[in-house]
Amino acid sequence: MRIGINTRFLLSSKMEGFGWYTFEITKRLVLNHPEHEFVFFFDRAYDEKFIFAKNVTPIVLSPPARHPLLFIYWFEFALKKALKKQKIDVFFSPDGYLSLRSKVPQIATIHDINFEHFPEDIPFTPRIYLRHYFPKFAKKASKIITVSEASKLDIATTYKIDASKIRVAWNGASEHFKPVDDETKQAILNYYSNGKPYFLFVGAIHPRKNVKRLIEAFIQFKKTSQSEIQLVIVGESLWKNNSLNISISDDISSQIHFTGHLPIEELAKIMGSAFAFTYVPYFEGFGIPLVEAMKCGIPILSGNKTSLPEVAGDAALYCDPFDVNDIALKMQEISTSESLRENLKQNGLKRSELFSWEKAAEIVWNTLVEIKSTL
Repeated sequence: MRIGINTRFLLSSKMEGFGWYTFEITKRLVLNHPEHEFVFFFDRAYDEKFIFAKNVTPIVLSPPARHPLLFIYWFEFALKKALKKQKIDVFFSPDGYLSLRSKVPQIATIHDINFEHFPEDIPFTPRIYLRHYFPKFAKKASKIITVSEASKLDIATTYKIDASKIRVAWNGASEHFKPVDDETKQAILNYYSNGKPYFLFVGAIHPRKNVKRLIEAFIQFKKTSQSEIQLVIVGESLWKNNSLNISISDDISSQIHFTGHLPIEELAKIMGSAFAFTYVPYFEGFGIPLVEAMKCGIPILSGNKTSLPEVAGDAALYCDPFDVNDIALKMQEISTSESLRENLKQNGLKRSELFSWEKAAEIVWNTLVEIKSTL
């Protein structure tokens, strides 16, 4: 079988959510099935480390596609032509974008459709593109893979698609994430949080990640408690000029630390050193950082919407992500109850065993084989 894969998000300089998903799944597809051929389609010069074995052929298609108009050209013209030229049997797109004009069978991983429910969170041009094309991608796909039962229900309901066309493959988390030793923990605290324990957020600074309310809740928590706990935020703004617009006094602002993007090795240490992981998006298709926190044995404060309870299960204390008071109260609860933290920690370590990139890659592979067998 000759399998084409959209690898636009395998970027050596900065790996984000789609990139890590693409990396973890495609690496396993290639290494676990050396008897098959894989063609990776990049939209710019690639790093050789992403060519995982000899059964991979890398192809760069121009232009670099990071704007809706370029998406249209890249997928509908450059990719369509390349799929035919390379005699691809099945095409797999880990970010959900497909070529509507190609006759090659295609499988899309649609992680979530947040833009359908909170379009105001996304700039105008990408919003128009996503809301116009993703319903078409969902119907075009021979099969859809998504990352939670919550997303499956949402995609099927919103796009009026038979749920049997959609398969759920929970995400995994990198093996970098594990409990850290006391020496590492103290070094991380000294470097990132003035030597004090900290609540941690990891993710893009995007409206639906709810960082603004998280910070507002932290400010309220600090004003009503004597806690020395600080707040560390790891991530970058997904859209340029995206301001949080929060007024913070100097004494509290000195206890809120923005790190920007970090390499995964450093991120794992920061996660493993956290007092608690505070993750309160109001819309999430899965939430890989939840699994990363579980693997590190870190107690979790989570929002109670969409997929988050499905993923975190009994490893989290839940709050209403739209209610700053509730988030602050749950911060207070998790900060003062050692027994609660220990219970969440143990539940998380056990629950983390349910999530595996190997399992996810196997579901993707079985879907590819199924589609090929029907041709």
